[in-house]
Amino acid sequence: MKAAMIITGSGPILVLTTFESLNSPEFIQRLGARGIQKFIAYEVSVEKVRKQYGTRFSVILGDLSQSDDLRVMDIDGHHVFHSFNFDELGEAVYYPMERAKVAV
Repeated sequence: MKAAMIITGSGPILVLTTFESLNSPEFIQRLGARGIQKFIAYEVSVEKVRKQYGTRFSVILGDLSQSDDLRVMDIDGHHVFHSFNFDELGEAVYYPMERAKVAV
């Protein structure tokens, strides 16, 4: 299981997922089904999420199936953003990966 902060056009959300990678096509498809077509994702500590959310974490975890699943933990962008220090974030995953345009 992974926990991730997903930064979307409307702000950060926190998710739990059983997908192996935050850039797997299936994970991206699940986000797309929720209307998220463009994002920056960072893996965060599952243990920290467990401690911060307590019972809510247990309830959502209980609803998470064993494979190929995604559950939204928190949609309060302000709370999600301020819950993690930058040094606690994993490597950024960008979707879609667009090439930067170079001005001539």
